[in-house]
Amino acid sequence: MKKIVIVGGGIAGLTAGIYARLSGYEAEIYEKNPIAGGQCMGWNRKGHHIDNCIHWLTGTKENSSLRKLWETIGALAPSTEFVQHDKFYTSYIGNESITLWKDLERTKNELLQLSPEDESEINKFMEHVKYATCCQMPVDKPMDMMNLVDYIKLGKSMAGMQKVTKEYGAIDIGDLAAGFKHPLLKALFTDYMFKEYIASSYLVSYATIASGNGEIPVGGSLAMTNRIIAKFESLGGKLYCNRPVKKVMISGTIANGIELLNGHIISADYVICATDAMEMFHKLLGRTFMDKKWEACFNDEERYPLASGLQVAFSIDKSKFELTDTVFLDCEPFEVNGKEISRISFRTYEYEKDFAPEGKTVLQSNIAQFDDDYRYWKALNKDDYKRKKQEFSEIIKERIEKKFPQLVNHIDLLDCWTPVTYERYCNSYHGAYMSFITRKNVKSFHVKGTVKGLSNVFVASQWIMAPGGLPVATAAGKFAVQRILKKEKRDYMF
Repeated sequence: MKKIVIVGGGIAGLTAGIYARLSGYEAEIYEKNPIAGGQCMGWNRKGHHIDNCIHWLTGTKENSSLRKLWETIGALAPSTEFVQHDKFYTSYIGNESITLWKDLERTKNELLQLSPEDESEINKFMEHVKYATCCQMPVDKPMDMMNLVDYIKLGKSMAGMQKVTKEYGAIDIGDLAAGFKHPLLKALFTDYMFKEYIASSYLVSYATIASGNGEIPVGGSLAMTNRIIAKFESLGGKLYCNRPVKKVMISGTIANGIELLNGHIISADYVICATDAMEMFHKLLGRTFMDKKWEACFNDEERYPLASGLQVAFSIDKSKFELTDTVFLDCEPFEVNGKEISRISFRTYEYEKDFAPEGKTVLQSNIAQFDDDYRYWKALNKDDYKRKKQEFSEIIKERIEKKFPQLVNHIDLLDCWTPVTYERYCNSYHGAYMSFITRKNVKSFHVKGTVKGLSNVFVASQWIMAPGGLPVATAAGKFAVQRILKKEKRDYMF
């Protein structure tokens, strides 16, 4: 039996391991951290659970291709419970608010009631959100392995997206917001995603929620990761945590295996790199295997920026706070890395009873960070880094208390993390928690998941396709094994 060795135990690596076992290969995963999961993770502070990843999960609609993939790897099951929620998010300016509801007609009516002068743009936006509900990420096989019949089938199923792309594919979210007159609508459309994102991505996100294809599995990120780990191990896969990998052992065009940081050599017939892309090229393989497409994108931060976050989690008394889900609001301005912040977001987890002690809930806030912000945090020495985290935590706490004075003496800091945290824990380049932002007038990043010059090394990572995220990561894990099967001229039945 041939052996596939997988470097990295995130969702992509775990998925690759499961499909390797389903295909009859030995599968071993080597993960540097004490537990697997990568960024699909949560941790505990002061008796509270902090969820790092899943705000909503794409691919929850029954019988969709992505739902079947999630079920194959054990992430979801027919019996999986989902959080009962009826909205995407709410934006405030002062005491005035507007919500994007799952019910599109309700949203449309409330937007029109708020701003009749924006009727034309509102109607156009809502019409194209409905078109975008057909959008589903193709996960049956990689695009380059599709035949004519596959393409025809995909085109028919995604017919509505042609209209969305035509209308919103050449503008970004900032441009989308600029088309509205009401200041609250301008805020609404730039609050949730970075304004640099292509506008069609925003419509697809909202359409995913509205169509029921973006639900929240009960238990959150860590619970889902643990289900996937259990599936991998139940199939006979071997997961080795606390096993950082030093490099892939290469002889000519062949990888013979991997060398661990402790010096142990692990032989392999195939190696799948399920790590951060720059970790793979800088450390595991070497820059000589980084082709021009990868290098050009990483070197062009203007056209291919990366995003992360400065995040803070608090414990609050539920009895003192009525707002739920995800909320954006204006606040007294403050600066992070010289950039003015005048709006903050927070998300409450009152729907997860096990995330906090009785009477409490977790409230998390996230401030967008980019490549230059990562360098700001990275340049701080240890003491200054700790001091700045505390300083910004207090600033955000003060802004929340000013908006909600009933929380004074009823809100306590749990944790604060930055782009450097993601770099330390996940080896994430510039602390990015997704791949390149897809911008207007810029070709969206996409690679096959192979390594030029190496015949038996494959890439399973969210980095193979912008904008990354969990669906791309899990599809990449499946695709890597499909490429191995194709190389061995074997059929794949999944």
